[in-house]
Amino acid sequence: MLLKISGESFAGEGSFGIHPGELQAIAAEIASAVQDGIELAVVVGGGNIIRGARLAADGSFDQSTADYMGMLGTVINGLALKEALKSLGVESRVLSAIHVPSVAEPFIRARALRHFEKGRVIILVAGTGNPFFTTDTCASLRAIELGAHVLLKGTKVDGIYSADPRRDPTAKRFDRLTFNEAIERKLGVMDLTAMTMCMEHNLPVVVFDYRISGNIKRVIAGDSIGTRVTSGAPKAQLQGAKEGR
Repeated sequence: MLLKISGESFAGEGSFGIHPGELQAIAAEIASAVQDGIELAVVVGGGNIIRGARLAADGSFDQSTADYMGMLGTVINGLALKEALKSLGVESRVLSAIHVPSVAEPFIRARALRHFEKGRVIILVAGTGNPFFTTDTCASLRAIELGAHVLLKGTKVDGIYSADPRRDPTAKRFDRLTFNEAIERKLGVMDLTAMTMCMEHNLPVVVFDYRISGNIKRVIAGDSIGTRVTSGAPKAQLQGAKEGR
């Protein structure tokens, strides 16, 4: 399976950088989840270090340069996660899409699969290695490359809502959606490129709240939490919806 964790997950609420408590909590959840022999790859974002898109939008940097800066932020997070997992006795490897041989292995599909065979968690950093692509797109690409059965997207909300639940108290959570429905409703599950890739390759996506203790293990075990997005699911179902309601 492939787990996508945003860079902001490594920082405290509203803060910058890496918060040791947040980092250790994520590592502990991953360590618990892989105890049963699950083959897990983790794609990390870098927004807690730097956001390339924001720099480019300000006009201060060329977007290519800004995006590469963002990729380096993901490398920092990946190394931090590796050390946190190591402290819990979990063996992992950092594989990078850009060439940084002093701190990470290059991403090579066959090498990644070999790490799986040896029971290691794979931490994938530097996105796709190309500017103009998000880490969501990286997660979709790597999940498909590695033959993952599902892409798990950890967020700070417990699924996908009809509107922003922090701003709209009437927002309803979906249990299931199709990719077409998510795109048509502009629900912002992932960027369009990432969603299209998942849809074309029939790769389900589960959006869930990673902050709840045990949720990473539960979602990997197949428990019905969060929102599941698939290519051929029934029409959108709101949480608690029943026939005749």
